Amino acid sequence: MLVKTYAAAVQGINAIVVTVETVVENGVQYCIVGLPDAAVKESHERVRSALNQSGYRMGRKSATINMAPADVKKEGAAYDLPIAIGILAASEVIKAPELDRYMIMGELSLDGSVQPIRGILPMAIEARARGFKGLIVPEANASEAAVVNNLEVYGVANLRQVADFLQGEAQLEPTVVDTRAEFAASIGNFDYDFSEVKGQENVKRAFEVACAGGHNILLIGPPGSGKSMMAKRLPSILPPLTLGEALETTKIHSVAGKLRRGSRLMTVRPFRSPHHTVSPVAMVGGGSNPMPGEISLAHNGILFLDEFPEFPRAVLEVLRQPLEDRHISVSRARYQVEYPAGFMLVASMNPCPCGYYGHPTKACTCPPGAVSKYVNRISGPLLDRIDIQCEIQPVPFEKLSDLSEGERSADIRTRVIAARRIQAERFAAEPEVHCNAQMNSRLMNRWCHLSADAMNILRNAMNKYDMSARAYDRILKVSRTIADLAGSADILPVHVSEAINYRNLDRSGWGNSTALF
Repeated sequence: MLVKTYAAAVQGINAIVVTVETVVENGVQYCIVGLPDAAVKESHERVRSALNQSGYRMGRKSATINMAPADVKKEGAAYDLPIAIGILAASEVIKAPELDRYMIMGELSLDGSVQPIRGILPMAIEARARGFKGLIVPEANASEAAVVNNLEVYGVANLRQVADFLQGEAQLEPTVVDTRAEFAASIGNFDYDFSEVKGQENVKRAFEVACAGGHNILLIGPPGSGKSMMAKRLPSILPPLTLGEALETTKIHSVAGKLRRGSRLMTVRPFRSPHHTVSPVAMVGGGSNPMPGEISLAHNGILFLDEFPEFPRAVLEVLRQPLEDRHISVSRARYQVEYPAGFMLVASMNPCPCGYYGHPTKACTCPPGAVSKYVNRISGPLLDRIDIQCEIQPVPFEKLSDLSEGERSADIRTRVIAARRIQAERFAAEPEVHCNAQMNSRLMNRWCHLSADAMNILRNAMNKYDMSARAYDRILKVSRTIADLAGSADILPVHVSEAINYRNLDRSGWGNSTALF
């Protein structure tokens, strides 16, 4: 007898329906076709033991299982449950008249219990899109899948429970999640707040400008000055995720297996901080079983690279294309997948190998030329994509010992949201542009007009500090953001002056004895 059950395979961050066709006849053969990987082929022993432990005696049966479409690779143990149900139905051990109305996914233990799997959210989205009545998943994945509305999601603990449900001998209650209510309730919960930061008002301001315009930012300062500490607080001042962004972000983390068990919807923008020993593949994604990399896990959030020059050159250079295109295409001999990569790059670095170049009290011990050599580990094309380069100095004792509370993240966030709202109206006709940092030359010519006084300030600064041509565009974009924060339709001289101060590495004296720091 031929029986069809339905499962799903993940490609990139999306899923496609997989039809599991099962034929059971007399014999002893067990064969799986349809491009299964080793984990799928090994399902034979798991399924056989699970069936026996669940009270089903199959006897001497031959099972042939085809997983269509045959040209899509099937990976992992998530097909155990649909295969087992297919064998039971094809053997006429169970009668399941509505089997074709459910998508079924789950890994089986030898005792018949159902174990959690990765990537359940895109599978749920695809199940709803394809018109399935319900989705049967492991209990641990039910809450994650239930954020998809208009789909009945059933969490199951074991194989017997699924078989009884499909026969109508047992009832299961669908898992219900009020997505919008949960999203609204937890959207403002943060572990860190800028009110805990002592001093560093100029750096807080630079962060506010960066978040308001979506600008990438580089912090340069000695050890212990608070670079990492402040970077961890950035999600608390970024605009909140929209429901669509939250779903997209959760999909990526679901596919990568990064969601905590029982998690539902991500409501806080991701903050990824890979160590500087990370490999290029771990950064961009891919591998023998393709998975999203760090730049995709940071989608709609922040990618923080501490000790920026210590990252291998190959790792840093792979950031260039995603920073520009906001997605990454991973091409290998056997597959090609595309992952979103719309992140805000936040990097920090010491000014020199010893860390004390430009320090107000400690002398730099680096030999001549070491400072410029250290900074030159970061290529010009990559620096070209970092709009704000901000110097940070150690906090003096008077500030550290001050017990008064600084400005709260919520107050800074209010100004950031107001500036983003202005940009949303400005770029309403540009679907690919969401903030000032993404402006191209055409949009800059339209929205970044300078008055004569402002242009004179910019001209004098570029001549005095011998700034590069790339600095010109970055200053204009940052000036536009500063004007938006001030609620000004025009870019004024004060806005240009502040933007110029955020271009430390473009000054010709950086790294030499005549440094302008």
